[in-house]
Amino acid sequence: MSAHLDSCPVLVLNADFRPLSYFPLSLWSWQEAVKAVFMNRVNILSEYDTKIHSPSIEMQLPSVIALKEYVRPSRKPAFTRFNLFLRDKWQCQYCGGKFKTHELTFDHVIPKSKGGGTNWENIVAACEKCNVKKGDMLPHECSMIPLHKPNVPTIQQLQENGRAFPPNFLHESWEDYLYWDTVLENN
Repeated sequence: MSAHLDSCPVLVLNADFRPLSYFPLSLWSWQEAVKAVFMNRVNILSEYDTKIHSPSIEMQLPSVIALKEYVRPSRKPAFTRFNLFLRDKWQCQYCGGKFKTHELTFDHVIPKSKGGGTNWENIVAACEKCNVKKGDMLPHECSMIPLHKPNVPTIQQLQENGRAFPPNFLHESWEDYLYWDTVLENN
């Protein structure tokens, strides 16, 4: 039974009914969700067909929950490899190729040896081939100019980029809550 339940993640929404994050999607294990339900910290918005039992209680397993108290999102994203690759949409900023996470590295546009820092404004995603080719040179020395000038992304930009990369598992009950805040086309 536990193995089946482990394939039932719960989508977590903020009190405003928006996901806490899109990428990685804000998911809790079924155990965390049930604990939050019993601690009265969340509202259940949708449920799986699966029921869980204890000696005294039976309940439908939640599939979507919303926090009762609003959690203020961070204003500035953390400078991590994941967020860097998300900012650059898993695209090498030199050749333009799309790559999987394990196929990407990060490159100092201005090499550290030439005074470049390790920060949002100087690091880009690069495939191994381009990173080796650029080496310790400045962009103009090797004619390798990044496709996009590196910058500090906003949380909104990262979330927008994350929407283009849905997780491997999307339960049908989540669809109503994931993209309702996107702008609709005007016909």
